[in-house]
Amino acid sequence: MFTKFAEADKYVVNIRDIDSNILQLLIDYIYTFKIMVTEENVMGLLSAAIFLQLDYVKGVCVKFLQKQLNTSNCLDIKEFAEFYNCTELLSSSEEYIKTHFLKFVETEEFLSLSCQEVINLISRDDINVPFEEKIFECVINWAKHELACRNDSLPNLMEHVRLSLAPPEYLSKNVVDEPLFKNNIKCKDFVIEALNFHIVKKHRHFNMPRSVRYSPRQTGIKFLLAMLSRCGNCYTSWYDPTTKLLHKIKKLKMGYEVCALALIKNHLVFALSCQDMNLRSVKMLDLCSRSLQWKPNVDMLVDRGSFGVGVIDDRIYAVGGDNDLTELNTAEVFDVSVKEWQLISSMCTERMGPGVGVIDNLLYAVGGYNNGCALKTVECYDPSLDKWTPVAQMSTSRRHHGIGILDGVMYAIGGDCQEHANSVYLKSVEAYTPIANAWSPIADMHLSRYDPSVVTFNGLLYVMGGSDGSSRLASLEIYDPNTNTWTLEQLPTSGDDIHGAVVIDMPSNLRSY
Repeated sequence: MFTKFAEADKYVVNIRDIDSNILQLLIDYIYTFKIMVTEENVMGLLSAAIFLQLDYVKGVCVKFLQKQLNTSNCLDIKEFAEFYNCTELLSSSEEYIKTHFLKFVETEEFLSLSCQEVINLISRDDINVPFEEKIFECVINWAKHELACRNDSLPNLMEHVRLSLAPPEYLSKNVVDEPLFKNNIKCKDFVIEALNFHIVKKHRHFNMPRSVRYSPRQTGIKFLLAMLSRCGNCYTSWYDPTTKLLHKIKKLKMGYEVCALALIKNHLVFALSCQDMNLRSVKMLDLCSRSLQWKPNVDMLVDRGSFGVGVIDDRIYAVGGDNDLTELNTAEVFDVSVKEWQLISSMCTERMGPGVGVIDNLLYAVGGYNNGCALKTVECYDPSLDKWTPVAQMSTSRRHHGIGILDGVMYAIGGDCQEHANSVYLKSVEAYTPIANAWSPIADMHLSRYDPSVVTFNGLLYVMGGSDGSSRLASLEIYDPNTNTWTLEQLPTSGDDIHGAVVIDMPSNLRSY
Protein backbone atom coordinates (compact mmCIF):
# COMPACT_ATOMS: atom_id res chain seq x y z
CA MET A 1 0.00 0.00 0.00
CA PHE A 2 2.73 2.45 0.92
CA THR A 3 5.05 1.68 -1.99
CA LYS A 4 2.93 0.95 -5.07
CA PHE A 5 -0.46 2.63 -4.54
CA ALA A 6 -1.81 6.17 -4.09
CA GLU A 7 -1.50 5.94 -0.32
CA ALA A 8 2.28 6.18 -0.70
CA ASP A 9 1.93 9.95 -1.25
CA LYS A 10 -0.51 10.56 1.63
CA TYR A 11 0.32 11.58 5.20
CA VAL A 12 -2.97 10.18 6.55
CA VAL A 13 -4.67 6.99 5.32
CA ASN A 14 -8.29 6.28 6.28
CA ILE A 15 -8.93 2.59 7.05
CA ARG A 16 -12.73 2.43 7.12
CA ASP A 17 -13.44 -1.31 7.40
CA ILE A 18 -11.55 -2.13 10.61
CA ASP A 19 -12.65 -1.29 14.14
CA SER A 20 -10.09 0.90 15.92
CA ASN A 21 -9.86 -1.47 18.90
CA ILE A 22 -9.15 -4.41 16.56
CA LEU A 23 -6.51 -2.40 14.71
CA GLN A 24 -4.89 -1.49 18.05
CA LEU A 25 -4.65 -5.21 18.95
CA LEU A 26 -3.06 -6.02 15.59
CA ILE A 27 -0.51 -3.17 15.84
CA ASP A 28 0.39 -4.34 19.33
CA TYR A 29 0.81 -7.88 17.95
CA ILE A 30 3.13 -6.64 15.20
CA TYR A 31 5.45 -5.16 17.84
CA THR A 32 5.05 -7.76 20.62
CA PHE A 33 4.06 -10.99 18.83
CA LYS A 34 1.29 -11.36 21.43
CA ILE A 35 -2.46 -11.17 20.94
CA MET A 36 -5.49 -12.18 23.00
CA VAL A 37 -8.27 -13.85 20.99
CA THR A 38 -11.72 -14.00 22.63
CA GLU A 39 -15.27 -14.90 21.63
CA GLU A 40 -16.06 -11.19 21.46
CA ASN A 41 -13.20 -10.13 19.16
CA VAL A 42 -12.42 -13.21 17.06
CA MET A 43 -14.66 -12.32 14.11
CA GLY A 44 -13.29 -8.79 13.90
CA LEU A 45 -9.71 -10.01 14.27
CA LEU A 46 -10.14 -12.66 11.57
CA SER A 47 -11.63 -10.30 8.98
CA ALA A 48 -8.96 -7.67 9.72
CA ALA A 49 -6.15 -10.24 9.63
CA ILE A 50 -7.37 -11.43 6.23
CA PHE A 51 -7.56 -7.81 4.98
CA LEU A 52 -4.07 -6.96 6.29
CA GLN A 53 -2.62 -10.36 5.29
CA LEU A 54 -1.51 -11.28 8.82
CA ASP A 55 -1.46 -15.01 8.20
CA TYR A 56 -0.44 -16.11 11.68
CA VAL A 57 -3.29 -14.20 13.34
CA LYS A 58 -5.66 -15.57 10.71
CA GLY A 59 -4.56 -19.12 11.56
CA VAL A 60 -5.00 -18.57 15.30
CA CYS A 61 -8.50 -17.16 14.77
CA VAL A 62 -9.49 -20.07 12.52
CA LYS A 63 -8.36 -22.63 15.11
CA PHE A 64 -10.22 -20.70 17.82
CA LEU A 65 -13.46 -20.72 15.82
CA GLN A 66 -13.07 -24.40 14.95
CA LYS A 67 -13.06 -25.19 18.68
CA GLN A 68 -16.08 -22.94 19.26
CA LEU A 69 -18.29 -24.59 16.62
CA ASN A 70 -21.73 -25.63 17.88
CA THR A 71 -25.21 -26.08 16.43
CA SER A 72 -26.21 -22.49 17.14
CA ASN A 73 -23.21 -20.77 15.50
CA CYS A 74 -22.02 -23.20 12.80
CA LEU A 75 -24.20 -21.60 10.13
CA ASP A 76 -23.00 -18.05 10.92
CA ILE A 77 -19.39 -19.23 10.90
CA LYS A 78 -19.96 -21.01 7.59
CA GLU A 79 -21.42 -17.86 5.99
CA PHE A 80 -18.57 -15.78 7.42
CA ALA A 81 -16.00 -18.22 5.98
CA GLU A 82 -17.72 -18.13 2.57
CA PHE A 83 -17.75 -14.31 2.51
CA TYR A 84 -14.03 -14.05 3.29
CA ASN A 85 -13.09 -17.12 1.21
CA CYS A 86 -11.57 -18.77 4.28
CA THR A 87 -11.47 -22.34 2.91
CA GLU A 88 -10.15 -24.08 6.04
CA LEU A 89 -12.88 -22.62 8.26
CA LEU A 90 -15.53 -23.26 5.60
CA SER A 91 -14.54 -26.92 5.40
CA SER A 92 -14.64 -27.29 9.21
CA SER A 93 -18.08 -25.68 9.51
CA GLU A 94 -19.52 -27.84 6.71
CA GLU A 95 -18.03 -30.95 8.32
CA TYR A 96 -19.56 -29.96 11.67
CA ILE A 97 -23.02 -29.45 10.15
CA LYS A 98 -23.07 -32.81 8.35
CA THR A 99 -21.65 -34.65 11.39
CA HIS A 100 -24.12 -33.05 13.84
CA PHE A 101 -27.00 -33.04 11.38
CA LEU A 102 -29.65 -34.37 13.79
CA LYS A 103 -29.00 -31.59 16.30
CA PHE A 104 -28.58 -28.87 13.68
CA VAL A 105 -31.99 -29.50 12.08
CA GLU A 106 -33.63 -28.82 15.44
CA THR A 107 -32.32 -25.23 15.51
CA GLU A 108 -33.84 -21.99 14.26
CA GLU A 109 -30.76 -21.61 12.07
CA PHE A 110 -31.80 -24.65 10.02
CA LEU A 111 -35.32 -23.30 9.59
CA SER A 112 -33.86 -20.04 8.27
CA LEU A 113 -32.04 -21.76 5.38
CA SER A 114 -33.12 -21.16 1.81
CA CYS A 115 -34.52 -24.02 -0.26
CA GLN A 116 -31.26 -24.38 -2.17
CA GLU A 117 -29.25 -24.45 1.05
CA VAL A 118 -31.44 -27.25 2.41
CA ILE A 119 -31.01 -29.15 -0.86
CA ASN A 120 -27.23 -28.71 -0.68
CA LEU A 121 -27.32 -30.26 2.78
CA ILE A 122 -29.72 -33.18 2.35
CA SER A 123 -28.37 -34.19 -1.06
CA ARG A 124 -24.98 -35.04 0.44
CA ASP A 125 -24.12 -38.71 0.38
CA ASP A 126 -21.91 -38.44 3.47
CA ILE A 127 -24.37 -36.75 5.82
CA ASN A 128 -24.37 -38.40 9.24
CA VAL A 129 -27.94 -39.63 9.69
CA PRO A 130 -28.83 -43.08 11.09
CA PHE A 131 -32.08 -43.46 9.13
CA GLU A 132 -33.69 -41.64 6.23
CA GLU A 133 -36.85 -40.86 8.17
CA LYS A 134 -34.96 -37.99 9.84
CA ILE A 135 -34.29 -36.40 6.45
CA PHE A 136 -37.98 -36.60 5.57
CA GLU A 137 -39.05 -35.12 8.92
CA CYS A 138 -36.66 -32.18 8.73
CA VAL A 139 -37.88 -31.34 5.21
CA ILE A 140 -41.51 -31.32 6.37
CA ASN A 141 -40.63 -29.18 9.40
CA TRP A 142 -38.73 -26.71 7.22
CA ALA A 143 -41.66 -26.41 4.78
CA LYS A 144 -44.24 -25.93 7.56
CA HIS A 145 -42.16 -23.19 9.18
CA GLU A 146 -43.23 -20.76 6.42
CA LEU A 147 -45.71 -22.87 4.52
CA ALA A 148 -47.22 -20.10 2.41
CA CYS A 149 -43.97 -19.39 0.59
CA ARG A 150 -42.29 -22.81 0.91
CA ASN A 151 -45.00 -25.23 -0.17
CA ASP A 152 -44.03 -24.94 -3.84
CA SER A 153 -40.44 -25.97 -2.96
CA LEU A 154 -41.48 -29.38 -1.61
CA PRO A 155 -41.04 -31.35 -4.88
CA ASN A 156 -37.51 -30.03 -5.30
CA LEU A 157 -36.70 -31.02 -1.72
CA MET A 158 -38.38 -34.44 -1.82
CA GLU A 159 -36.33 -35.34 -4.87
CA HIS A 160 -33.34 -35.59 -2.51
CA VAL A 161 -35.10 -37.57 0.24
CA ARG A 162 -34.33 -41.27 -0.18
CA LEU A 163 -37.76 -42.51 0.85
CA SER A 164 -36.97 -46.01 -0.39
CA LEU A 165 -34.55 -46.38 2.54
CA ALA A 166 -37.35 -45.86 5.08
CA PRO A 167 -39.19 -49.00 6.31
CA PRO A 168 -42.52 -49.69 4.56
CA GLU A 169 -44.30 -49.46 7.94
CA TYR A 170 -43.01 -45.91 8.38
CA LEU A 171 -44.05 -44.97 4.84
CA SER A 172 -47.59 -46.26 5.41
CA LYS A 173 -47.99 -44.58 8.77
CA ASN A 174 -46.16 -41.26 8.34
CA VAL A 175 -45.65 -40.49 4.66
CA VAL A 176 -48.56 -41.78 2.57
CA ASP A 177 -51.11 -39.55 4.30
CA GLU A 178 -48.89 -36.49 4.79
CA PRO A 179 -51.28 -33.48 4.36
CA LEU A 180 -48.69 -31.46 2.43
CA PHE A 181 -48.72 -34.12 -0.32
CA LYS A 182 -52.51 -34.15 -0.74
CA ASN A 183 -52.55 -31.96 -3.84
CA ASN A 184 -48.93 -32.40 -4.85
CA ILE A 185 -48.64 -34.91 -7.71
CA LYS A 186 -44.83 -34.84 -7.87
CA CYS A 187 -44.46 -35.62 -4.15
CA LYS A 188 -47.00 -38.43 -4.46
CA ASP A 189 -44.89 -39.90 -7.26
CA PHE A 190 -41.91 -40.08 -4.93
CA VAL A 191 -44.01 -41.91 -2.32
CA ILE A 192 -45.31 -44.40 -4.91
CA GLU A 193 -41.75 -44.96 -6.11
CA ALA A 194 -40.64 -45.84 -2.56
CA LEU A 195 -43.57 -48.21 -1.99
CA ASN A 196 -42.92 -49.95 -5.31
CA PHE A 197 -39.24 -50.33 -4.39
CA HIS A 198 -40.19 -52.32 -1.28
CA ILE A 199 -42.61 -54.49 -3.25
CA VAL A 200 -39.95 -55.30 -5.83
CA LYS A 201 -37.35 -55.91 -3.13
CA LYS A 202 -39.67 -58.25 -1.23
CA HIS A 203 -40.12 -60.45 -4.30
CA ARG A 204 -36.34 -60.37 -4.94
CA HIS A 205 -36.54 -58.84 -8.40
CA PHE A 206 -33.75 -56.29 -8.45
CA ASN A 207 -34.37 -54.73 -11.84
CA MET A 208 -35.35 -51.27 -10.60
CA PRO A 209 -33.71 -48.37 -12.50
CA ARG A 210 -30.51 -47.10 -10.92
CA SER A 211 -31.18 -44.07 -8.75
CA VAL A 212 -29.45 -42.29 -5.92
CA ARG A 213 -32.76 -42.48 -4.03
CA TYR A 214 -32.23 -46.24 -3.63
CA SER A 215 -28.63 -45.92 -2.41
CA PRO A 216 -27.78 -45.88 1.31
CA ARG A 217 -25.94 -42.80 2.43
CA GLN A 218 -22.27 -43.21 3.28
CA THR A 219 -21.51 -41.24 6.42
CA GLY A 220 -17.76 -41.48 5.94
CA ILE A 221 -17.44 -41.82 9.73
CA LYS A 222 -16.11 -45.29 10.43
CA PHE A 223 -15.64 -47.01 13.77
CA LEU A 224 -14.69 -50.44 15.01
CA LEU A 225 -17.45 -52.27 16.89
CA ALA A 226 -16.04 -54.90 19.25
CA MET A 227 -17.20 -57.21 22.03
CA LEU A 228 -15.42 -57.03 25.40
CA SER A 229 -15.83 -59.70 28.09
CA ARG A 230 -14.93 -59.96 31.73
CA CYS A 231 -16.11 -62.35 34.44
CA GLY A 232 -18.62 -64.02 32.13
CA ASN A 233 -20.26 -60.79 30.92
CA CYS A 234 -19.81 -59.50 27.37
CA TYR A 235 -20.18 -55.80 26.54
CA THR A 236 -20.60 -54.08 23.20
CA SER A 237 -18.03 -51.34 22.66
CA TRP A 238 -16.90 -49.02 19.87
CA TYR A 239 -13.41 -47.81 19.12
CA ASP A 240 -12.62 -44.52 17.40
CA PRO A 241 -9.36 -44.88 15.41
CA THR A 242 -9.04 -41.09 15.25
CA THR A 243 -9.18 -40.38 18.99
CA LYS A 244 -7.90 -43.86 19.96
CA LEU A 245 -10.66 -44.11 22.58
CA LEU A 246 -12.62 -47.26 23.39
CA HIS A 247 -16.18 -46.79 24.66
CA LYS A 248 -18.03 -49.54 26.49
CA ILE A 249 -21.83 -49.53 26.09
CA LYS A 250 -23.17 -50.99 29.31
CA LYS A 251 -26.75 -51.01 28.03
CA LEU A 252 -25.75 -53.53 25.35
CA LYS A 253 -24.55 -56.29 27.66
CA MET A 254 -24.72 -60.06 27.19
CA GLY A 255 -24.41 -62.66 29.92
CA TYR A 256 -21.91 -64.79 28.00
CA GLU A 257 -18.92 -64.60 25.69
CA VAL A 258 -19.17 -64.15 21.93
CA CYS A 259 -17.18 -66.26 19.49
CA ALA A 260 -17.39 -63.92 16.48
CA LEU A 261 -19.16 -60.93 14.93
CA ALA A 262 -20.52 -60.71 11.38
CA LEU A 263 -21.74 -57.56 9.60
CA ILE A 264 -24.56 -57.78 7.03
CA LYS A 265 -25.98 -54.95 4.88
CA ASN A 266 -23.76 -52.44 6.73
CA HIS A 267 -26.14 -52.23 9.69
CA LEU A 268 -26.99 -55.75 10.92
CA VAL A 269 -24.42 -57.09 13.38
CA PHE A 270 -24.69 -60.79 14.26
CA ALA A 271 -23.03 -62.14 17.40
CA LEU A 272 -22.38 -65.87 17.22
CA SER A 273 -21.76 -67.15 20.72
CA CYS A 274 -19.89 -69.62 22.83
CA GLN A 275 -22.66 -69.60 25.43
CA ASP A 276 -22.21 -72.53 27.85
CA MET A 277 -25.86 -73.50 27.82
CA ASN A 278 -26.44 -73.02 24.09
CA LEU A 279 -23.55 -73.49 21.66
CA ARG A 280 -25.89 -72.64 18.77
CA SER A 281 -26.91 -69.21 20.04
CA VAL A 282 -27.05 -66.18 17.69
CA LYS A 283 -28.09 -62.60 18.46
CA MET A 284 -28.54 -59.60 16.19
CA LEU A 285 -28.10 -55.84 16.66
CA ASP A 286 -29.75 -53.54 14.10
CA LEU A 287 -27.74 -50.30 14.05
CA CYS A 288 -30.62 -48.51 12.31
CA SER A 289 -33.13 -49.46 14.99
CA ARG A 290 -34.48 -46.66 17.18
CA SER A 291 -34.10 -48.77 20.33
CA LEU A 292 -30.73 -50.45 20.11
CA GLN A 293 -30.59 -53.87 21.73
CA TRP A 294 -29.28 -57.34 21.02
CA LYS A 295 -32.20 -59.58 20.06
CA PRO A 296 -32.28 -63.38 19.76
CA ASN A 297 -31.96 -64.65 16.20
CA VAL A 298 -32.26 -68.07 14.57
CA ASP A 299 -29.98 -70.60 16.31
CA MET A 300 -27.39 -72.53 14.34
CA LEU A 301 -28.13 -76.16 13.49
CA VAL A 302 -25.03 -77.62 15.17
CA ASP A 303 -23.48 -77.05 18.60
CA ARG A 304 -20.22 -75.22 17.95
CA GLY A 305 -17.45 -73.74 20.05
CA SER A 306 -14.21 -72.20 18.71
CA PHE A 307 -15.50 -72.02 15.14
CA GLY A 308 -14.70 -69.65 12.28
CA VAL A 309 -17.07 -67.16 10.61
CA GLY A 310 -17.15 -65.62 7.13
CA VAL A 311 -19.65 -63.56 5.09
CA ILE A 312 -20.43 -63.89 1.37
CA ASP A 313 -23.33 -62.05 -0.33
CA ASP A 314 -25.24 -61.36 2.90
CA ARG A 315 -24.85 -64.98 4.00
CA ILE A 316 -23.05 -65.97 7.20
CA TYR A 317 -20.93 -69.12 7.21
CA ALA A 318 -20.07 -70.93 10.48
CA VAL A 319 -17.16 -73.31 9.91
CA GLY A 320 -15.74 -76.14 11.99
CA GLY A 321 -15.27 -75.79 15.76
CA ASP A 322 -15.89 -78.41 18.42
CA ASN A 323 -18.84 -79.68 20.47
CA ASP A 324 -17.04 -80.59 23.73
CA LEU A 325 -16.59 -84.15 22.41
CA THR A 326 -14.68 -83.81 19.16
CA GLU A 327 -13.47 -81.41 16.49
CA LEU A 328 -15.93 -80.72 13.66
CA ASN A 329 -15.61 -80.70 9.88
CA THR A 330 -19.20 -79.52 9.34
CA ALA A 331 -20.19 -76.05 8.16
CA GLU A 332 -23.48 -74.21 7.78
CA VAL A 333 -24.79 -71.01 6.21
CA PHE A 334 -27.41 -68.47 7.32
CA ASP A 335 -29.35 -66.66 4.60
CA VAL A 336 -30.53 -63.32 6.04
CA SER A 337 -33.28 -62.95 3.43
CA VAL A 338 -35.04 -66.20 4.44
CA LYS A 339 -33.76 -66.27 8.06
CA GLU A 340 -32.69 -69.90 7.89
CA TRP A 341 -29.55 -71.95 8.55
CA GLN A 342 -28.61 -74.76 6.16
CA LEU A 343 -25.80 -77.32 6.28
CA ILE A 344 -23.32 -77.20 3.43
CA SER A 345 -20.74 -79.77 2.37
CA SER A 346 -18.36 -80.82 5.12
CA MET A 347 -14.67 -79.98 4.99
CA CYS A 348 -12.05 -82.61 4.27
CA THR A 349 -10.59 -82.12 7.78
CA GLU A 350 -12.01 -81.54 11.25
CA ARG A 351 -10.90 -78.08 12.42
CA MET A 352 -11.27 -76.48 15.85
CA GLY A 353 -10.19 -72.83 16.05
CA PRO A 354 -9.74 -72.32 12.29
CA GLY A 355 -9.24 -68.95 10.68
CA VAL A 356 -11.82 -68.05 8.04
CA GLY A 357 -11.40 -65.54 5.22
CA VAL A 358 -13.29 -64.54 2.06
CA ILE A 359 -11.70 -63.54 -1.26
CA ASP A 360 -13.64 -63.19 -4.52
CA ASN A 361 -16.71 -64.94 -3.09
CA LEU A 362 -14.67 -67.98 -2.04
CA LEU A 363 -14.48 -69.09 1.60
CA TYR A 364 -11.16 -70.22 3.04
CA ALA A 365 -10.79 -72.38 6.18
CA VAL A 366 -7.22 -71.87 7.38
CA GLY A 367 -5.40 -74.08 9.88
CA GLY A 368 -7.08 -74.99 13.15
CA TYR A 369 -6.62 -77.89 15.55
CA ASN A 370 -7.21 -81.60 15.05
CA ASN A 371 -6.25 -84.77 16.92
CA GLY A 372 -3.85 -83.06 19.29
CA CYS A 373 -2.01 -80.91 16.73
CA ALA A 374 -2.33 -77.51 15.07
CA LEU A 375 -2.77 -77.61 11.28
CA LYS A 376 -1.01 -76.05 8.31
CA THR A 377 -3.61 -77.15 5.77
CA VAL A 378 -6.09 -74.83 4.07
CA GLU A 379 -9.38 -75.57 2.27
CA CYS A 380 -11.36 -73.38 -0.12
CA TYR A 381 -15.18 -73.51 -0.43
CA ASP A 382 -17.00 -72.48 -3.62
CA PRO A 383 -20.69 -71.74 -2.82
CA SER A 384 -21.70 -72.16 -6.46
CA LEU A 385 -20.40 -75.75 -6.41
CA ASP A 386 -20.96 -76.53 -2.71
CA LYS A 387 -17.49 -78.02 -2.71
CA TRP A 388 -14.33 -77.77 -0.59
CA THR A 389 -10.94 -77.96 -2.33
CA PRO A 390 -7.47 -78.12 -0.69
CA VAL A 391 -5.14 -75.23 -1.55
CA ALA A 392 -1.54 -74.40 -0.64
CA GLN A 393 -0.78 -74.96 3.04
CA MET A 394 0.83 -72.44 5.37
CA SER A 395 4.48 -72.60 6.34
CA THR A 396 3.53 -72.68 10.04
CA SER A 397 0.85 -74.68 11.87
CA ARG A 398 -1.68 -72.30 13.45
CA ARG A 399 -4.84 -72.42 15.51
CA HIS A 400 -6.87 -69.61 17.06
CA HIS A 401 -5.12 -67.17 14.75
CA GLY A 402 -6.57 -64.06 13.14
CA ILE A 403 -7.43 -63.73 9.46
CA GLY A 404 -7.39 -60.40 7.62
CA ILE A 405 -8.21 -59.64 3.98
CA LEU A 406 -6.58 -56.60 2.38
CA ASP A 407 -6.43 -55.80 -1.37
CA GLY A 408 -7.15 -59.41 -2.37
CA VAL A 409 -4.47 -60.86 -0.07
CA MET A 410 -5.28 -63.07 2.95
CA TYR A 411 -3.16 -62.73 6.09
CA ALA A 412 -2.83 -65.47 8.75
CA ILE A 413 -1.90 -63.64 11.94
CA GLY A 414 -0.44 -65.05 15.15
CA GLY A 415 -2.20 -67.92 16.93
CA ASP A 416 -0.29 -70.85 18.38
CA CYS A 417 1.26 -73.97 16.89
CA GLN A 418 0.32 -76.40 19.66
CA GLU A 419 1.49 -79.96 19.23
CA HIS A 420 0.00 -82.23 21.91
CA ALA A 421 0.88 -80.61 25.27
CA ASN A 422 3.35 -78.02 23.96
CA SER A 423 2.14 -74.54 22.95
CA VAL A 424 4.21 -71.93 21.15
CA TYR A 425 2.48 -68.57 20.87
CA LEU A 426 3.17 -66.81 17.58
CA LYS A 427 3.83 -63.24 16.46
CA SER A 428 4.63 -64.37 12.93
CA VAL A 429 2.35 -63.50 10.00
CA GLU A 430 2.12 -64.94 6.49
CA ALA A 431 0.19 -63.83 3.42
CA TYR A 432 -1.68 -65.88 0.81
CA THR A 433 -2.12 -64.74 -2.80
CA PRO A 434 -4.87 -66.74 -4.59
CA ILE A 435 -3.48 -66.19 -8.10
CA ALA A 436 -0.13 -67.69 -7.15
CA ASN A 437 -1.71 -70.16 -4.69
CA ALA A 438 1.21 -69.52 -2.37
CA TRP A 439 1.97 -68.27 1.14
CA SER A 440 4.84 -65.91 1.90
CA PRO A 441 6.09 -64.47 5.23
CA ILE A 442 5.75 -60.79 6.12
CA ALA A 443 7.10 -58.78 9.06
CA ASP A 444 6.41 -60.16 12.54
CA MET A 445 4.12 -58.32 14.93
CA HIS A 446 5.61 -56.76 18.05
CA LEU A 447 3.80 -59.25 20.32
CA SER A 448 2.65 -62.86 20.13
CA ARG A 449 -1.15 -62.94 19.77
CA TYR A 450 -3.38 -65.96 20.36
CA ASP A 451 -7.04 -65.47 19.38
CA PRO A 452 -6.83 -61.83 18.18
CA SER A 453 -9.62 -59.93 16.41
CA VAL A 454 -8.74 -58.59 12.95
CA VAL A 455 -10.41 -55.97 10.73
CA THR A 456 -9.43 -54.02 7.62
CA PHE A 457 -9.71 -50.25 7.95
CA ASN A 458 -8.49 -47.43 5.65
CA GLY A 459 -6.13 -49.74 3.75
CA LEU A 460 -4.55 -51.08 6.95
CA LEU A 461 -4.91 -54.23 9.05
CA TYR A 462 -6.01 -53.72 12.66
CA VAL A 463 -5.16 -56.64 14.99
CA MET A 464 -6.81 -56.19 18.37
CA GLY A 465 -6.31 -57.95 21.70
CA GLY A 466 -5.55 -61.64 21.99
CA SER A 467 -3.26 -63.37 24.48
CA ASP A 468 0.52 -63.78 24.65
CA GLY A 469 0.15 -67.02 26.58
CA SER A 470 0.32 -65.49 30.04
CA SER A 471 -2.16 -62.59 29.93
CA ARG A 472 -4.73 -60.89 27.72
CA LEU A 473 -3.33 -58.03 25.68
CA ALA A 474 -4.72 -54.50 26.04
CA SER A 475 -3.20 -53.35 22.77
CA LEU A 476 -3.65 -53.37 19.02
CA GLU A 477 -1.21 -53.53 16.13
CA ILE A 478 -1.67 -51.86 12.76
CA TYR A 479 -0.07 -53.26 9.61
CA ASP A 480 0.78 -51.08 6.62
CA PRO A 481 1.33 -53.27 3.52
CA ASN A 482 3.11 -50.41 1.73
CA THR A 483 5.94 -50.37 4.26
CA ASN A 484 5.62 -53.94 5.63
CA THR A 485 5.65 -52.53 9.16
CA TRP A 486 3.55 -52.89 12.33
CA THR A 487 2.63 -50.06 14.70
CA LEU A 488 1.82 -50.94 18.31
CA GLU A 489 -0.83 -48.95 20.20
CA GLN A 490 -2.38 -49.40 23.64
CA LEU A 491 -6.10 -50.05 24.14
CA PRO A 492 -7.86 -48.78 27.28
CA THR A 493 -9.61 -52.14 27.86
CA SER A 494 -8.81 -52.43 31.59
CA GLY A 495 -8.13 -56.16 31.35
CA ASP A 496 -11.16 -57.00 29.21
CA ASP A 497 -10.96 -59.69 26.54
CA ILE A 498 -11.81 -58.69 22.96
CA HIS A 499 -14.07 -61.10 21.08
CA GLY A 500 -14.70 -60.13 17.47
CA ALA A 501 -14.76 -56.76 15.71
CA VAL A 502 -16.38 -55.23 12.61
CA VAL A 503 -16.05 -51.85 10.87
CA ILE A 504 -19.30 -49.85 10.88
CA ASP A 505 -20.69 -46.46 9.92
CA MET A 506 -21.36 -45.09 13.37
CA PRO A 507 -25.01 -44.03 13.83
CA SER A 508 -25.55 -41.15 16.21
CA ASN A 509 -27.94 -43.18 18.34
CA LEU A 510 -25.12 -45.59 19.21
CA ARG A 511 -22.77 -42.72 20.08
CA SER A 512 -25.40 -41.37 22.48
CA TYR A 513 -25.51 -44.60 24.53
